[in-house]
Amino acid sequence: TSGHGNQRVSDRIALSTQKPERQLYLAVPSFTMENLRKYDQAIRQIYPDLIINKTELISHGQNNIVLNINDEFIFRFPKYEEDLQSLKREVTLLTLIQGKVSLAIPCPRFTYLEEQQRALMGYPMLVGHPLWKEILTSTSRITQANLARQLGDFLKTLHQIPSISEFSDHLPRADTVSQLVNVFQRVRIQLIPRMRPDAQVWAINHFETFLSQPEHFSHTPVLKHGDFGASNILFDQTTKSISGIIDFGNASLGDPAYDFAGLLSSYGENFVRQVGNDYPNFDELWPRIRFYQGTFALLEALFGLENSDINAYESGIAEYLAMN
Repeated sequence: TSGHGNQRVSDRIALSTQKPERQLYLAVPSFTMENLRKYDQAIRQIYPDLIINKTELISHGQNNIVLNINDEFIFRFPKYEEDLQSLKREVTLLTLIQGKVSLAIPCPRFTYLEEQQRALMGYPMLVGHPLWKEILTSTSRITQANLARQLGDFLKTLHQIPSISEFSDHLPRADTVSQLVNVFQRVRIQLIPRMRPDAQVWAINHFETFLSQPEHFSHTPVLKHGDFGASNILFDQTTKSISGIIDFGNASLGDPAYDFAGLLSSYGENFVRQVGNDYPNFDELWPRIRFYQGTFALLEALFGLENSDINAYESGIAEYLAMN
């Protein structure tokens, strides 16, 4: 099946200033065939003319239930109130930027966002599977250079979309001093006491050094993807090319370096430098790229702790715990 909807929790964290109450909608703790039928039924009730021959679960993640319908459409159902609001913003954004970026993106064809209990978005399935690092490194150097160029062109077109004001009503502002200070405070209170001593020193220094330098916040906000990692970059094995970019649920007006940090986390520095070859003033982004990439595991652990997700917590905190 396609990798639409799979995602690393660490890439999925919004830098919110406060932890929202997560009000459950259709979601349940474990996914069963009965649950699958509920979602299938919801689609049939809202779109009775859509003939459904196949319903397959792709992802039962933190924020969305993702279904493959007929090997033709992807349907996403938000699990919580904030995910519904995020989906509304995403539908608006995807509609606004169709044709303005250099790679294929989801084009919403089915949207039902009025009634919380049955909210959904459906779009024609894009070709390809996630570009995991193992797949990237198994390709030729020429192919890797071509993929890097494709991703660089995409980020240039996305980050340079004009008339940012038309998005300001629909998208949150991200990567601000106050948001990062808030995250640091939560990390310091909830995570740092659990870490081994040298990891405590590193984490405190990582945030304090970055926050003490005003130039890190002098960039002009751009339209950023916000979750630009391997799971949301689709690769077509036949053409050996990037076939699309999915999951704009974390899109915001923020720091362009954040999207490169997602690539750094997924693929490493050499490939990211290739992606940035033709990106304007790319070298200036590096201190910020490294900072954001260094926060992803902490954000995953924080998410797990604040949302009672033991797997996310253990995955994120692992490298900071006492060595055996």
